[in-house]
Amino acid sequence: MKEFEKVMEAVNFLKSKTDIKPEIGIILGTGLSGLGEKIENKIVIPYKDVPYFPVSTVESHLGNLVFGKLGNKNVVAMQGRFHLYEGYTPHQVVFPIRVMKFLGINILIESNAAGGLNPLFNKGDLVIITDHINLTGQNPLVGENDERFGPRFPDMSSPYSIELIEIAEKVGIDEKIPLKKGVLVGLLGPNLETKAEYRFLRLIGADMVCMSTVIEVIAAVHLGLKVLGISVITDMCLPDALKPVSFEEIVEVANSAEPKLTKIVEKVIINI
Repeated sequence: MKEFEKVMEAVNFLKSKTDIKPEIGIILGTGLSGLGEKIENKIVIPYKDVPYFPVSTVESHLGNLVFGKLGNKNVVAMQGRFHLYEGYTPHQVVFPIRVMKFLGINILIESNAAGGLNPLFNKGDLVIITDHINLTGQNPLVGENDERFGPRFPDMSSPYSIELIEIAEKVGIDEKIPLKKGVLVGLLGPNLETKAEYRFLRLIGADMVCMSTVIEVIAAVHLGLKVLGISVITDMCLPDALKPVSFEEIVEVANSAEPKLTKIVEKVIINI
């Protein structure tokens, strides 16, 4: 069965479970699933119930699709995402984004936990993603192109919507929540990086590093979606002052930043 047919089977299944037609998709990363609790009139559908959906294996990823209202818009939120390091293929990782597109979304809001490479960043900072570098060695568009998803050679000159970035910046000012901006680099994982790798990543222009997001955004741009991405800096990755960090510490910092992120996302949605 072709990928498009799998996507449409999942779409039709979800349409049979809810009448909500989402305008905006939201991906909630490590330690950030709580934003789903702010969604009103919600319908929660576990990933395991959806045809062809992968299943989250990462601690803190709840593994649900949450349909409902956030701000003043119909949304669908992913409580947890899929990573290449879990053993999933690029097609499996971006499968939910394709499903959300054919459910009706035209905007995708991405969040993730990221390590800070820029010495001007601090733990707990929210950083708007302005661009990215894909060092995963993977791409969800490899193979035969299906024009129903998008063109063979999608333009990536502005993968993150300038319009949405400007809205987010204004919201940050209005809500007195500092927002920084930076370039995200995506790596395969699952190990954290070495000092030498952090030096290299900073040298090539990255401000923060994660193990997700970039291939999701490639697929989203291919689908014609507008993307807003926000990273939560959960640990500092400065090679000359590097300290060991645990997954539990990363989740703890992400959890503490979640109220700020929730407010930003809510207000951005209202202002779109």
